[in-house]
Amino acid sequence: MPKSRIRKKKDDHTQPVKQTKIDLSSGRRWVAPLMLAMFAIGLAWIVVFYVTEGKLPVEALGNWNIVVGFGFIAVGFVVSTQWK
Repeated sequence: MPKSRIRKKKDDHTQPVKQTKIDLSSGRRWVAPLMLAMFAIGLAWIVVFYVTEGKLPVEALGNWNIVVGFGFIAVGFVVSTQWK
């Protein structure tokens, strides 16, 4: 069975598409380094706490040192929301 022909519409109203330049420089160059620093500080805090068996970084805090480490990591996630 032969294929039916597809009708093509003649489009005389086409306009050239304007290309816009996207500005990727948001002026927030501090976000990525601060985010990574918070992640690293939080991870280091927790690792030091476990390696020194609770004597460092702050012995008086006891197991709350884990919360402090995760707090730094949480701040890193909050800062990451500012990244464009």
